[in-house]
Amino acid sequence: MKPVNQQATISVEGNVIHCRGPWTLPHLAQLERRGQTLQWPTAPTIVYDAEEVTAMDTGGALLLQRYLNGVRRKGQQTFQQGLKPAFAELLQLMEAQWPQIERDPTPDVGWMEWLTGILRSRQASAIHALAFIGESTIAFGRSLIRPGSIRWRALLRIVEVDGVRALPITGLLMFLVGVVFAYQGAEQLRKFGTNIFIVDLVGISLLREIAPLIVAILIAGRSGSAYAAEIGTMKVTEELDAVRTLGISPMNLLVLPRAFGLVIALPLLTVYADVVGVFGGMLIALGELNVSFVEFVARFQEAVSMRHFLIGLGKAPFFAAIIALVGCYQGFQIRGGVDDVGRHTTISVVQGIFLVIVFDALCSILLNWWDL
Repeated sequence: MKPVNQQATISVEGNVIHCRGPWTLPHLAQLERRGQTLQWPTAPTIVYDAEEVTAMDTGGALLLQRYLNGVRRKGQQTFQQGLKPAFAELLQLMEAQWPQIERDPTPDVGWMEWLTGILRSRQASAIHALAFIGESTIAFGRSLIRPGSIRWRALLRIVEVDGVRALPITGLLMFLVGVVFAYQGAEQLRKFGTNIFIVDLVGISLLREIAPLIVAILIAGRSGSAYAAEIGTMKVTEELDAVRTLGISPMNLLVLPRAFGLVIALPLLTVYADVVGVFGGMLIALGELNVSFVEFVARFQEAVSMRHFLIGLGKAPFFAAIIALVGCYQGFQIRGGVDDVGRHTTISVVQGIFLVIVFDALCSILLNWWDL
């Protein structure tokens, strides 16, 4: 008995074309790419061996019929062998309907129809996103009313993975950012003999804007993409369907622990980044501007007020919520196979970083209006 092939493939051996695995919609993109790179046989007679085709839907039959027709157009004869009766009936139906399929070309659309299609697609995406945010908000409110429904073990696991394990890369990155910031400022301040103001430059900019933003961008790339990939993989392997069948809400199981965990971890990482970044600036101030640690700390207490630290820290939970929700939402949007997982993982990173920067810009404008 031959083993069941779970991978949809098409390959050539001599004048025999082997079709294996599930020829179904999730695997069509992979089969089409394989067909484009395949070295098709040139023999006058071609045999299609479909004995190991384990599943076939309309899309798979359409693709197989297209391959058969492509060979026939070259004047080559084709023979099939091993195709299961149910799949053979589907293929015969596709062959019978093929003239009508070819006579139904894609209608030419004008720019207005194209633009309307784009807007409708964006509108549908926006509605789905708003529905997801609404569902998340309701689940968040319920969990606050009933804290016992929160999966604390999963939450603590997220804090460990996305917070504790991110300390080394966050520390190294923020130390270097503090060094670069202080270096660039030192060159200008030395010209005017205002060395001590390096403290104001490093302290206010890092605590208020740079550290929260850099940490959020780092976590969006590190954790937001992981959320999308994890949930998307569960969806592709139908684990989410099994979870729903057991009566468990994916929102409570997957989204809330990640959102709560990141809301806790990101502010703590921001505080850590503030300390490391300022320390990097202190080293450069000492080496380049002869500002000692004692002078630096004394000026820091005088010039950098607590509100700059609180403003930066206050933005971190919102950054965390944006990153977690975008990552989880993109994970739930995955429909196809591995390619779709990669595409939505990339989208989650781009959208997460974009929304974090937009939110930060809005905060800066509002805080400026309020003279904070």
